[in-house]
Amino acid sequence: AVDNDNGGVATTAIPTTRASPAKTTTTIEINKATDKATNDASSTTASNPKHASSVVTQQQHQHSGSVSSDDDEIAALTKGLGSVTLSSIPTIAAIHEAPEAIRNLATMLSSKKKYSNIVILTGAGISCNAGIPDFRTPGSGLYDNLQKYNLPHPTAVFDLEFYKVNPSPFVQLASELWPGLKHSPTVTHSFIALLERKGMLLRNYTQNIDMLDVLAGVSEDKMIECHGHFRTAACTKCSRPFDGKECKHIIVEEKRPPICKSCGGYVKPDIVFFGEALPSKYHRLVKHDMKKADLLIVMGTSLMVGPVNMIPEMVSRSCPRVLLNRELAGTFLKRNQGLSTRRKSYDTSVQRDIFHKGDCDASIMSLCTLLGWKNELMELHLSTRLGS
Repeated sequence: AVDNDNGGVATTAIPTTRASPAKTTTTIEINKATDKATNDASSTTASNPKHASSVVTQQQHQHSGSVSSDDDEIAALTKGLGSVTLSSIPTIAAIHEAPEAIRNLATMLSSKKKYSNIVILTGAGISCNAGIPDFRTPGSGLYDNLQKYNLPHPTAVFDLEFYKVNPSPFVQLASELWPGLKHSPTVTHSFIALLERKGMLLRNYTQNIDMLDVLAGVSEDKMIECHGHFRTAACTKCSRPFDGKECKHIIVEEKRPPICKSCGGYVKPDIVFFGEALPSKYHRLVKHDMKKADLLIVMGTSLMVGPVNMIPEMVSRSCPRVLLNRELAGTFLKRNQGLSTRRKSYDTSVQRDIFHKGDCDASIMSLCTLLGWKNELMELHLSTRLGS
């Protein structure tokens, strides 16, 4: 079944790994950026009791529960550390502005634990910023836009039996969405490639057929294209393979369905239509990968299409799970139903779930800024833009 997901992502943290309170200024990069300065400042305050007293007074004032502005906190920190200035803490604004869930995830990824078996699961939401519509969003989703073809139902465009009778709607859609022609990878796609570069990616499971992950630089051996791809093609009648480049030319340039040279049946790219089996690579690796995963990040998917929507349930109970999406979905949504004030509906024994609501790319940019990966991410991203 082709991905018919929503997606996208930005805010709440389902009880999971907890970050320091938002008012705590010395987190992640600040700790790293100011270690040396702190040591220098401590010697200064030791020789100046009056100065030390003012710092203690400021700390007591903060812990008393009084509210201070970001500027006051920054000024207090700068005064306490002596030699530390705003220019030496370039990410302080990002730390203050980043939502709690993103700070939690950044804390995890920057901890002493080395994550080297991260599994990514993505849906159509991560490609929306590339100009590719998701499937279910009312008004702008792909299914709504397909009504001009007078389909018996929106999903008929990916129905194998319908294609054998009327291939034109899919051919038109494929000619517009064919990978590498109009759409470039998003920041989120580049983030997945960056994880691979850093030796942290075990596998990327995508429900998308746009192949933007590959264009972003994710290696084929790290990819599980759950719902197929456009690289190869085959006859829908006799299953005989058909040259992928020729299939592309006929669909994109001639706007017609390819015809099998053996039996005369209609040929289609190796996209998984409803009723077709998922690729053998998925079945061969999914159980192994979920058992090995040390972190699962789910992005831009409504988790409505099986069997891929069961992946979050397949990882071990000790594996943290992160959802970056426009809304709660799948097992994350089930956990939220009937949520009490004490959050007993969640897996409190491991506190493993994080949810951040909003746009995927914005979430990833915020995360990479906190981690100090922003420059690497943007360098990689800009190199994959069409025409670059």
